[in-house]
Amino acid sequence: MTWLEAVILGLVQGLTEFLPISSSAHLRIVGELTGAADPGAAFTAITQIGTETAVLIYFWKDIVRIVGHWARSLPVVGPAKRVPSSDPDARLGWMIIVGSLPIGLLGLRLEDWIDTSFRNLWITVTMLVVFGLLLGAADRWGRRERTLDRMSWRDAVLYGLAQALALVPGVSRSGGTITMGRALGYTREAAARYSFLLAMPAVFASGLYKAAKVLTGGDHVDVGPTAVATLIAFGVGYLVIVWFLKVVSTGSFAPFVWYRIALAALVTVFLLTGVLDPVSAAAAGPGAAA
Repeated sequence: MTWLEAVILGLVQGLTEFLPISSSAHLRIVGELTGAADPGAAFTAITQIGTETAVLIYFWKDIVRIVGHWARSLPVVGPAKRVPSSDPDARLGWMIIVGSLPIGLLGLRLEDWIDTSFRNLWITVTMLVVFGLLLGAADRWGRRERTLDRMSWRDAVLYGLAQALALVPGVSRSGGTITMGRALGYTREAAARYSFLLAMPAVFASGLYKAAKVLTGGDHVDVGPTAVATLIAFGVGYLVIVWFLKVVSTGSFAPFVWYRIALAALVTVFLLTGVLDPVSAAAAGPGAAA
């Protein structure tokens, strides 16, 4: 990977990570179009550390409050200082933990498939369309009244299962969780904010896990360009968070639905004409034939 390709992919990661359009799909497509080929699951996971650091900074006060209340709700805390388990922030902390389990467990179980078979562009095209239509339907017909302090344990589990679907490029982590949130009746802003908070444990864990594999020789990335891409993704991602939360508070997700469908159509043309190869070199591995 060249430095220019790293800059381009860092911009792509930062621009698309928080939008319901699938950053992993964009990295896969743009990487091949620029000549960098599929940057791979390890590159994707590591650059996501940059964008999630932007979430950490943007929501710092919320995160400190949630973690603090959660920690003070534990049984080891003395009765005088203990926060009741019914406290909204303490409950939200537990729900984020529960919601992170599906993607963590499935990510480890399906790692070979994630690195190989799931990166087939025909799968990506299908997911872009299917989950774009689901997002549009949920946003149009879902109730628009619930806030995060009214989240139930059922909702936390369903959110977690929706996030786990993003292991397949084209689904979109934010797209899956926002779609579930809108289907469950949460406001657009609540669904978006929770998708940011829920992603943090899984994304940091995945990125650090892949980084450790790179250091031990289990995976390979070009370290310098990957670091540059991660830094760029952080800066651009922070700006996108600010913009996106303003957009969803006043408008619908319809533009993102149409964008997903248009992108799927364009990629289909590229696949049929041979501009893009559905199976990249990075996807030729143990699960490729499964």
